[in-house]
Amino acid sequence: MQPSEQARHHAFQETLLSARHTMVLSEILKLAADSFRSNKVRFALTALGMVIGTASVILVVTIGLTGRRFIMEEIQKVETNSVELEYTGGGSTASERVLYDDYLTRDDEKAVLAQVPGVLYSSPILTMHDRINFGGGVNKDTLVLGVSPQYQQIRNLVVPVGRFLDETDDTAHIKCAVVTELFARDRFGSDDAAVGSNFEISGIPFTIIGVFKESVTDFGVSEIEDQTILIPYSVARYFTGTENVNQIYFSMRTMDEVPDAAKEIVRIVRARHRPNSVYQAQTMKELLVMADKIMWYLTLLLVAVAAVTMAVGGVGIMNIMLATVRARTREIGIRKALGATYREIKYQFLAEAIIISLIGGLVGTAVGLAAPLAVRFFSDYVVPISPWSVAIALAAAMLVGVIFGTIPATRAAQMDPVESLKYE
Repeated sequence: MQPSEQARHHAFQETLLSARHTMVLSEILKLAADSFRSNKVRFALTALGMVIGTASVILVVTIGLTGRRFIMEEIQKVETNSVELEYTGGGSTASERVLYDDYLTRDDEKAVLAQVPGVLYSSPILTMHDRINFGGGVNKDTLVLGVSPQYQQIRNLVVPVGRFLDETDDTAHIKCAVVTELFARDRFGSDDAAVGSNFEISGIPFTIIGVFKESVTDFGVSEIEDQTILIPYSVARYFTGTENVNQIYFSMRTMDEVPDAAKEIVRIVRARHRPNSVYQAQTMKELLVMADKIMWYLTLLLVAVAAVTMAVGGVGIMNIMLATVRARTREIGIRKALGATYREIKYQFLAEAIIISLIGGLVGTAVGLAAPLAVRFFSDYVVPISPWSVAIALAAAMLVGVIFGTIPATRAAQMDPVESLKYE
């Protein structure tokens, strides 16, 4: 045979093979459609498991993303842009480290402000305790913090009644105070009654000018307690007799600047003090990163739980398909007697399982997307929707159809045609 004739013969055989494959695929799809039409209820109940499983995956991912965004927004309200500089002691080793007088000062704060760009706010923290008279012979040990007016911005404090400390209070050494809501209610009965009232710290009268609260839960990282009094730093230092402080807060413009700024702040301060003095800069960056990881792990765990639902739906598909194979034994025998191959029989039943699973996945996707879209439509809150959750859910639905449809399809393909024709 000439090379040209061989090429034409090869092309003809490929055309026949392609036509046969096309015919087989169309026949498989037609048989699957006929089977579904003749057993509509069974088809719907079989697909229901995949509807629930797919919708669960999408809803779980949506809930996880919504929770993650909410938690991250709440954490970002807790001075995530701030750097807390703290003096922790001195000594060359941990065993030798002892406290000695090399505390932070306002000059350290000024040096940092002059050398570190991007610092928006700063405030020293001078901590002390005093026995405050709450009336009726009750005295409580109460936390008193000497701070600057910028402490409000650093800690995101809210002042619902009255006002916060200002520059005039600090420079004029005015004996005024801002107290927590709990202190105001325990001591004076209400927030409004507290503003303008007087009380004493170490025998010195102070006037309450405002009542404050933290804008969000601080996850236990704040120095503010339930019973806390804030007074101007310039006044607080008179009680201690020194300008030394344990902590200074710096607030940066953005959270991205915090890591580098923390290192630079420590370097500047160490250069101004004794070589063995230990200063540490703490940030909320670690908490933010940890919370983000926890939320992703939690979302993955919930997705795994939803995947169990899909697996249960897959078991349902396998059971129904096994029953279908048993009920259609004579049909399988007739098809094999007419020349249907092992592969064609297997593909026929495997295609049915995949189609059931995929249709259930599509309906489940619509159900899963309906809830977040409804929230977006009927409210101003934008619920995050991940395209990946849709893609993963549909891919998982198809994979479930392949995995759990293989056993029934293989059993159908392995049937003996003679025994199948005898089946009643």
